[in-house]
Amino acid sequence: MTRTIGVLIFPDFQLLDAAGPIATFEIAGRYVPGSYRLRVIAKDAGLVESSSGATMHADKFGGEFDTLLISGGEGSRAAMACEATQAFVQASASTSRRTASVCSGAYVLAAAGLLDGRRATTHWQRTADFARRFPAVRLEPDRIFTRDGPIWTSAGITAGIDLALAMIAEDLGEAVARATAQQLVVYHRRPGGQSQFSTLLELEQGGRFDGLLAWARENLHEPLTVEQLAEKAAMSPRHFARAFAAEKAVTPAKAIERLRVEAARALLDSQPLRVEDVALEAGFGDPERMRRAFMRAFGQPPQALRRAARA
Repeated sequence: MTRTIGVLIFPDFQLLDAAGPIATFEIAGRYVPGSYRLRVIAKDAGLVESSSGATMHADKFGGEFDTLLISGGEGSRAAMACEATQAFVQASASTSRRTASVCSGAYVLAAAGLLDGRRATTHWQRTADFARRFPAVRLEPDRIFTRDGPIWTSAGITAGIDLALAMIAEDLGEAVARATAQQLVVYHRRPGGQSQFSTLLELEQGGRFDGLLAWARENLHEPLTVEQLAEKAAMSPRHFARAFAAEKAVTPAKAIERLRVEAARALLDSQPLRVEDVALEAGFGDPERMRRAFMRAFGQPPQALRRAARA
């Protein structure tokens, strides 16, 4: 079965928003020949200039698609105001199995009314403006990608690769998606519920404890007590706790909890593990301790977040 993927671009589109998913589907097609046919489309046929100045050739939009994917970029504002583009997107969504956006391509979907009442995401820099413009959309600003029925949206730029990999997993199975990710030299496929922000990146500030935090994230199965961390840092526990809090504006215990919560949420979204197993894998030890940490971080227990991610 060949699935036709239409990638909609427009003047001043973000090149990687289109090229990332295109390359991802192309590589998946190497593992299952004939699985995808890729078409780049635009309002007018010919070369379309991206925001970088590089161009991509597009066919005039039209025809039917299994999946329509709308790229983002600075030109998305003009695209969302274009009557011809809006009419095409609305018509295509009525016949396509899936309709998706990368980054600010969500503006085009929202302007077409396709996101009203649905969960969606976009690049974190756009969320405040997006929420003001489209109050009927259930914006989830901290998601890598969302899926609400046949409508998929993703965060900025490289998140389009994560979205494409999730679609490939749905179409061709996890093994093909995993092989595709390996071929792309993507460390792993990020689940949609993973935060656009990395706890480690937020805590790393070029300070003396950055290496320690990186080690902790790779060793969440360890107790990671203040005493253990202090020993790793070659400091007394009291001196370590004071110095760490002064540098990171958070206690060592709270920093470790944030790392565990991030790891646990990713596991809940991407793995068919029991909550009890996730608690052990992330180093919480027991589900109740993990539940309390999730309530502090998200205001919801792990089970509720898992249900929402799969709704």
